[in-house]
Amino acid sequence: MIIAVDGPAASGKGTIAKALARHYALPHLDTGLLYRAVGMAVLEAGGDPASPEDALEAARQLASALDDPGLKSEAAGRAASLVSAHPAVRAVLLDRQKHFAGQPGGAVLDGRDIGTVIAPHADAKLFVTASAETRAARRHAELVGMGLDVHLDAVLHDIRARDERDSARSAAPLRMADDAVALDTTDLTIEQSVAAAIAIVAGRGRHAAND
Repeated sequence: MIIAVDGPAASGKGTIAKALARHYALPHLDTGLLYRAVGMAVLEAGGDPASPEDALEAARQLASALDDPGLKSEAAGRAASLVSAHPAVRAVLLDRQKHFAGQPGGAVLDGRDIGTVIAPHADAKLFVTASAETRAARRHAELVGMGLDVHLDAVLHDIRARDERDSARSAAPLRMADDAVALDTTDLTIEQSVAAAIAIVAGRGRHAAND
């Protein structure tokens, strides 16, 4: 079974995807970390994430561990949003993501174009969202918890800017797949969000079995 979980930054899609992976005993890939790793590689090399050439070179040479805590920083998030807009970068990372999705038994992937580009044939598709203010508050709390000195207003500004870039880009823009189920987590706890996601996937599975 392949489960696609898409949505904007800090919507809760990563937490939900991990929970679904545990529940169904499936491997999980946070595809956003691939782009964060590329973005950080560009910055560490002294390049410009907005440069197609710099970003493509980093993507081709990508060797960063996806468990690096630095990938969760706001700088990594901004760089990821910039490098992900380059079609050539997305093409380099496309096969890696599709290979993960196509492994025997299935997988859970979360990102912004899983249900539309990476795994349009996914058995279940969720589009997780929340208000910009709620997402900013969540991300702010996460960053403060990491010991970073950040202001909520700056995080909200960054969230809105990334939403605009991700939705307006020409290459695989952020959008809800036609056959995805929307899950708004604005007023839900983590436990409620996960329970709702499991119910959605279970319901899609029953629907597919009856087709």
